[in-house]
Amino acid sequence: MHIHFIAIGGSAMHNLAIALKRKGEQVTGSDDQIFEPSRSRLEKEGILPPADGWFPDRITQQTGAVILGMHAREDNPELKRALELGIPVFSYPEYIYEQTKNQTRIVIGGSHGKTTITSMILHVCKENNVPINYMVGAQLEGYDCMVKLENGPKFAILEGDEYLSSPIDKRPKFHLYHPDVALLSGIAWDHINVFPTFDNYVEQFDLFCGKIESGGTLIYNSEDEEVRKLGEKWSSHIRTLPYSTPDYIIQDETCTMTYEGKEYQLEVFGKHNLQNMMGALHVCQCMEIQPEDFLIAMQSFSGAGKRLEKVTETDHFIFFKDFAHSPSKLKATTSAVKEQYPERKLYAYMELHTFSSLNKAFLPLYKNAMEKADSAIVYFNPDVVAHKKLPELSIEEVQKAFGGNVIVMNKTEDVLSHIRSQSWENTCLLMMSSGNFDGIDFSALGSELT
Repeated sequence: MHIHFIAIGGSAMHNLAIALKRKGEQVTGSDDQIFEPSRSRLEKEGILPPADGWFPDRITQQTGAVILGMHAREDNPELKRALELGIPVFSYPEYIYEQTKNQTRIVIGGSHGKTTITSMILHVCKENNVPINYMVGAQLEGYDCMVKLENGPKFAILEGDEYLSSPIDKRPKFHLYHPDVALLSGIAWDHINVFPTFDNYVEQFDLFCGKIESGGTLIYNSEDEEVRKLGEKWSSHIRTLPYSTPDYIIQDETCTMTYEGKEYQLEVFGKHNLQNMMGALHVCQCMEIQPEDFLIAMQSFSGAGKRLEKVTETDHFIFFKDFAHSPSKLKATTSAVKEQYPERKLYAYMELHTFSSLNKAFLPLYKNAMEKADSAIVYFNPDVVAHKKLPELSIEEVQKAFGGNVIVMNKTEDVLSHIRSQSWENTCLLMMSSGNFDGIDFSALGSELT
């Protein structure tokens, strides 16, 4: 079947396009801009559009389906052409569901921890030779495509994003997957541009629970207050399995957890990651993987890409980068590093990069989010604020919102100058952002500091 992608260059869209091409479908696509690494990956698969732009004549009566990405607009000329011809138009999540509706769908939801939990499950399945389909929202080491949609596997592991599905479908993505097994890791207000109040945001997770198939299972983090409320509410309708932080100790900068009387040394650390691991354990039990087999496999799991990812390490210096950008994740990540390395000085640098984080109404939620760091620096780019059409932010406003001894900067060169001026003896450097501090090469910086 001929499947055409409108806005094929997106991080999720290009992975789906590659997965369908590998499945044997005829895939084409368009986009007005395609950046790396999407461009190289599409070119390697032979499905890079010949030119940037929108070309309605690529949509014909022979086109079996159109998949519409969020980057496109409602008045996109290719979309208009598809609707005129009566060709089925799917959002990304709708098409994922179509491809997995005859499989057991396991959907990992929550404001944070989704990619980590999903990657834990993938790692354990790989170690235990369990074939699965999957869709992950971030690039993981060892995978050249983050979507797999083959016909054979019984299970499909899907990362359940609560953001909107497409320009013409304003439903959250995870509402469209109809899971057989669902997991909720935590709820912390995000996407303020779409969900203007906390109650409105929480409602989306409640609706998600209502989408679980009859006879299905909800696995939930009982230590998160909002998630626990939902777990208790839905316990009379579906099977529910709560999870919480396991027993663990940190000794000589090594995390060891105890489960059913046995000890397991882990490469991952931090209370939030151990919670994530217990959620993943319950998921794998639903897939008939025994807890001991799960935990043996987890001993070799080093983490998901950009999630407390170790950039470089020497005897006296460790450099981590992390995707943390929300207040709850910022607090969890800085606390985890300080707990793991209590004798080292922790320098934590954080970039305000998302729409929510740069919004004056959202900023007060960051109060004391970096209090565990010995030195805390917050960076934002005024040009990004303007690009998102948000009111100007001052350094003083950001500093007041975070509280404590936070230093605020709005130039990348000032961040680099501050880093280079420090002594890195017996220290940890933690850099947190959903971006890259406007161009900092973390690997090169790590090499420079060592």
